[in-house]
Amino acid sequence: MSKILYCIAQFTPKNGKFDILFETLKALESDTLREDGCLSYRLTKQIQNKFAEGTSMPIVFNESWASVEAFEKHCQRKGIVDFFEKECLSKDGLVADYNVTAYMDE
Repeated sequence: MSKILYCIAQFTPKNGKFDILFETLKALESDTLREDGCLSYRLTKQIQNKFAEGTSMPIVFNESWASVEAFEKHCQRKGIVDFFEKECLSKDGLVADYNVTAYMDE
């Protein structure tokens, strides 16, 4: 088994804020992809598909990290901390709700 950490970070924008939230999150991709231990970091939008009719938040980062330590270092990076403080925790932020979960295959 690997030591890879997989993360799903989901976001629901406030009304009328989908596009700006998506672009704000998209701006985090390039720096994150250069971080040590980042294996993949892809921002996605939920689509309608008859074979995948489950519920989810509409904007999702699908991430994989070489280790728990690499993921935790990422989470403490200034740009990530600033995003969560400004957009998720502030009443003036773009995010109505969010959910971040981590998984391993061992």
